[in-house]
Amino acid sequence: MYIVVSIAILVTMVLALVRALKGPSVYDRVLAVNVFGTKTVLLLSVIAFLYGRPDFLDLALAYALINMVGILAVLNFFQNRSRRKSDSEAEND
Repeated sequence: MYIVVSIAILVTMVLALVRALKGPSVYDRVLAVNVFGTKTVLLLSVIAFLYGRPDFLDLALAYALINMVGILAVLNFFQNRSRRKSDSEAEND
C-alpha cells in the first residue's frame, strides 16, 4: 500500500516538474516548484514510516520550512522586479 502511495507521489512530482519547466507564466512555475517541494516532504514522510526512521521526519520538517521561505523570497523578488520595471517605465514617459 505504501509503495503505491510512494509511486503516486513520484508521478505527481514529475507532473509538477513538467509544469515548472513549461508553465505559461512565472507564477505558474513558482507554484509548481512549491508543489514539488510539498510532495518531497510527503515522500520523505512516507519513507520515514516505511523504514521506521522517525529522524527523516525532522528532515521533512526542515525541508518544508526551507521550501516556504524560499518560495516567499522568490515571490518577493519577482514582485519587486515588476515594481522597478513599472517605475522605470513611468520615469521614461
